[in-house]
Amino acid sequence: MDEKTVSAARAGALGQEPLRRPNGRAVRILVVDDEPSLTELLSMALRYEGWQVRAEGGGDAAVRAAREWRPDAVVLDVMLPDVDGLTVLRRLHAGTPGIPVLFLTARDAVEDRIAGLTAGGDDYVTKPFSLEEVIARLRGLLRRAGATAAGQPSSLLVVGDLTLDEDTHEVTRGGTEIQLTATEFELLRYLMRNPRRVLSKAQILDRVWSYDFGGQGNVVELYISYLRRKIDAGRSPMIHTRRGAGYLLKPAAE
Repeated sequence: MDEKTVSAARAGALGQEPLRRPNGRAVRILVVDDEPSLTELLSMALRYEGWQVRAEGGGDAAVRAAREWRPDAVVLDVMLPDVDGLTVLRRLHAGTPGIPVLFLTARDAVEDRIAGLTAGGDDYVTKPFSLEEVIARLRGLLRRAGATAAGQPSSLLVVGDLTLDEDTHEVTRGGTEIQLTATEFELLRYLMRNPRRVLSKAQILDRVWSYDFGGQGNVVELYISYLRRKIDAGRSPMIHTRRGAGYLLKPAAE
């Protein structure tokens, strides 16, 4: 990869709206690889997307950077000089549950890919790779995690093919409009503001019903069942139960 490749990647990205955080600020990407020439070119290409980029060459430094900088996604090499990528992934998820991780790997064995995805990685690309592919995969991960295009209204929450407009109270999945009651809407909004994060019944009660947990967890179960009938009926499920822990919403398996 060279600067011509970066220019080509930029040309391929033209016409696509820059992705932003839900609050309108620039997306942050943490790049972790011990090859300086690769991280420099990859960082250059990602900055062309309008994203903020921070690069680290080791696993321990990456974990510290993620804790301090709070990136929206991580590009992570599997083979690092100090700590292997799978260990780094576990540490990242311990500090920031649900952060999207795209693995870079020189390994092409099926078992290595499965190990990365099973450990909690969201996607991977195999070296040598094209910058266009890395950018495209990152854009997909960021959209699923809630990043929106700059031209979209800031009130729009997006997780997978599910969208919720906080201003108009319109909810759609796969382009199909879904009618919700006021309480169902508030519950879904809370889930969508925290994609991939397990939320306890106590947290949901406090946020949606505005009172402390007092043995009323059955009302949460009831409204989760209502949402499932409307959001997941006849589709791949997005709302999941973690027994003994709570509930989470994440993009449907592709």
